[in-house]
Amino acid sequence: MTGPGRRSSTFTRLLRHGFTDPSAAERLLDLPDMAPGRTDPVLLDALGATADPDLALRGLVRLVEAQEPAGRQPLLATLVTAKPLRDRLLGVLGASEALGDHLARHPGDWKALLTYEAADLHPGVEEFERGLADATDPVSLRVSYRRCLLAIAARDVCGTVDVAQAAAELADLATATLRAALAIARAAAPADAALCRLAVIAMGKCGGHELNYVSDVDVIFVAEPANGGGEGADEGKALQAATRLASHLMRICSETTVEGSIWPVDANLRPEGRNGPLVRTLSSHLAYYQRWAKTWEFQALLKARPVAGDLSLGEDYIDAVSPLVWQAAERENFVPDVQKMRRRVVDNIPVAEIERELKLGPGGLRDVEFAVQLLQLVHGRSDASLHSGSTLEALKALAAGGYVGRTDAAQMDEAYRFLRGMEHRIQLYRLRRTHLVPEDEADLRRLGRSLGLRTDPVADLNKEWKRHASVVRRLHEKLFYRPLLDAVAQLTPGEIRLSAEAARQRLEALGYADPAAALRHLEALSAGVTRKAAIQRTLLPVLLGWFADSADPDAGLLGFRKVSDALGKTPWYLRLLRDEGAAAENLARVLSAGRLAPDLLLRAPEAVALLGDPEGLKPRGREHLEQETLAAVGRADSAEGAVAAARGVRRRELFRTTAADIIGSYGTEESPAEADPGALVDRVGNAVTDLTAATLSGALRAAVSQQWGEILPTRFAVIGMGRFGGHELGYGSDADVLFVHEPREFVDEHEAAQAATTVVAEMRRLLQLPTADPPLLIDADLRPEGKTGPMVRTLASYEAYYRRWSLVWESQALLRAQPMAGDLDLGRRFIDLIDPLRYPAEGIGEDAVREIRRLKARMESERLPRGADPTLHTKLGRGGLSDVEWTVQLLQMQHGWAEPGLRTTRTREALAAAHAAGLIATEDAQILDEAWVLATRVRNGVMMVRGRAGDTFPSDGRELAAVGRYLGYGPGHVGDMLDDYRRITRRARAVVEELFYGA
Repeated sequence: MTGPGRRSSTFTRLLRHGFTDPSAAERLLDLPDMAPGRTDPVLLDALGATADPDLALRGLVRLVEAQEPAGRQPLLATLVTAKPLRDRLLGVLGASEALGDHLARHPGDWKALLTYEAADLHPGVEEFERGLADATDPVSLRVSYRRCLLAIAARDVCGTVDVAQAAAELADLATATLRAALAIARAAAPADAALCRLAVIAMGKCGGHELNYVSDVDVIFVAEPANGGGEGADEGKALQAATRLASHLMRICSETTVEGSIWPVDANLRPEGRNGPLVRTLSSHLAYYQRWAKTWEFQALLKARPVAGDLSLGEDYIDAVSPLVWQAAERENFVPDVQKMRRRVVDNIPVAEIERELKLGPGGLRDVEFAVQLLQLVHGRSDASLHSGSTLEALKALAAGGYVGRTDAAQMDEAYRFLRGMEHRIQLYRLRRTHLVPEDEADLRRLGRSLGLRTDPVADLNKEWKRHASVVRRLHEKLFYRPLLDAVAQLTPGEIRLSAEAARQRLEALGYADPAAALRHLEALSAGVTRKAAIQRTLLPVLLGWFADSADPDAGLLGFRKVSDALGKTPWYLRLLRDEGAAAENLARVLSAGRLAPDLLLRAPEAVALLGDPEGLKPRGREHLEQETLAAVGRADSAEGAVAAARGVRRRELFRTTAADIIGSYGTEESPAEADPGALVDRVGNAVTDLTAATLSGALRAAVSQQWGEILPTRFAVIGMGRFGGHELGYGSDADVLFVHEPREFVDEHEAAQAATTVVAEMRRLLQLPTADPPLLIDADLRPEGKTGPMVRTLASYEAYYRRWSLVWESQALLRAQPMAGDLDLGRRFIDLIDPLRYPAEGIGEDAVREIRRLKARMESERLPRGADPTLHTKLGRGGLSDVEWTVQLLQMQHGWAEPGLRTTRTREALAAAHAAGLIATEDAQILDEAWVLATRVRNGVMMVRGRAGDTFPSDGRELAAVGRYLGYGPGHVGDMLDDYRRITRRARAVVEELFYGA
């Protein structure tokens, strides 16, 4: 048939065979050179079976046209009659535009596909060396390399070999190529070759026998004098000669010619990286690794393998460094170092690429490799079967040894193979080094089809990719933690358990200070056949990982055992942790962040329910807290019972606040860390202040009800002072207060004063009764006449005192005064009374300014504790809380009369108002705010970690690290935290010197 009918039929057939541009395909098939295959159904079927039929046909046409005229028909005839060759050649042309370009330039190279036609033949280094034997210069080496690569790609895309075998063949080809390049370099400099023995050690994927199509080939060079000499001139000359040879080898492989490049040779894994000498002697390598090497360098040496040059010297190198590799897990901070390196890799991925990053992103190839290498280093100390450079071989050995569950290992193996297959196909297309999944629809279609997804290639590819990435994310940490549980739990018959010694090693590597105790906790939690034990066995592998991510894993696990013991028989507890995604992680973070939050939780374990409620960690307002507290007080039978109920509410709400603070500081998988430290500080200050005010209201109601019923003979108000009045209370802050009263009508003043004094004494007694709840200390030392003055005064008495006797420091202290509990009208009238004192008309005079400066200087010299580091004391130290607050308060007393924004009890609000009024420069305001927020967070962190208040950083290393984690510093960055604190507060002090002291 000819004409339109034939064209319509061909068009339909092409569409059916997977062509996306049938019109262009028809035109190519109509070319004279394509006549033998134009109507052959076998050829069309073979084209349709490729990853990209359009690309395969274009490549075939180019290949045919590049043949000598006499060779075109035989090529097509061979394709039609020889199925293995047809599948391989068209498979390559449909998957790789770059190899299609190579065949167009070297049209005879298609015959290389005949070399390995037998499906059971697996070429190795020797076969590839024969394939490269004719290469005598860099250009011919590139051509020969591509010819060998063509054969590997053909077997790969046709499924003759699996992804692991293809990667091994690529590594063998790289080995042969390095040998050929070294031979070319030696031939170009025979004098250098005669002076030295040079060994090339493959690292990374090449060393591990799992290379990509396009990847840097990581190497290390080792050299010795050829004559066996050691010291002096012979060694120096030998190293110079070896360096020239090594440099030439790298250029041969890396430089781009008309045939492109082979791949970059990267020697940056050598001692000292790119700053170190390219070539070292064996003794120099050994000295570096014994003294200076970092953890990641030993991890890299897992894959070291001699591949070229003097193989005997290469084996000596491996024998020398291997013992050091298997001792690496005993180094301090080993696991945190490895995990930190993994996090750093992820953090450096551009945000726009992280979702498409196949290798480095979460759930990517590197997650598998890191997990496997970590387990190898921990358990390879005592098990030589784990000494493999191949990720999949090592994973298989880990499963066989019981270090990883068999099911988990099988799922990880499947996921890794799929992801490596994607990586291979992505790189094969243009032979470019990339790990990004393409975004273009056509590229995704070709990629999906190349992996055997033919029904809906794009949708199926995305589905499979996300599924496997999810498996990797889930198993990444489970691989490490799950077998710890199996070591102490009942296993099904035939299962291999982690030995007690192996479990101890792993816990030790994770940072557990007492592995034996940790194993006892695991056994107590998970042993047995009950439903409770089964759920614990599901939860604990993940929890162990979260605990290990903290500064004190032991405390986290112990706390979890205590909470579980307390709530183990409560049906909702384990169900909550199992079914509510965030609850388990939130609990792990809270239990391992320090002593305060676990202590609060263990006094009322049922508060764990807050961690699974999306609204559970949001602070409750003062009105709500006051209503609940007063209702609880009203139901009690005695004043002691009433205050116990109020303190119970306080305990629960303190736990809510600390838990929210920890989770906001650490972040979780579902909720990233709060980016604004100031917001965290404000939330804590407001929440603790509101809670303290509600508790005082409850204590006041209890004290009044016990003796007078509903109405006290005198109006009574509690005025918040200091941090309490400023809504800036921390976890360890006392409540600074003033008490004011006013006799009711027809009540004798003496009776009223006696009633007010009794109420104050009773409130303080009730709030300090010894119970399991944290005490609330009331401090009234800021009252007129201080500790020698009456505890409570009438409003008129305050007015008389302030009119006649008030000192400038008292006016300064009143800047923070705010009514917090009791009679609101009386509280407001007290504020009206003191406003002229704290915001005097025209501002305070020069004498008052000098007095404030004198008092501040005296406080700095006398009140700083003996031996305290003034650069690290958060309250009285350089650039600390006192510096910032006194500077802001001086501005308030000078300008508050004219600037309404300065009339606030809150430091940060007043600082912002001073900036808005032009009283402080933008940069200076930011410096002071940053220092104040940081010092406040340090104080909160110290209380959170130690369970008791403190104004300086802890001296204990583990506690210091925990404060660092609370502030957002990762493991090993305590020094950075202290340096940052000193830098930030030093800048703040410079501003204080200028603004406060007028320097």
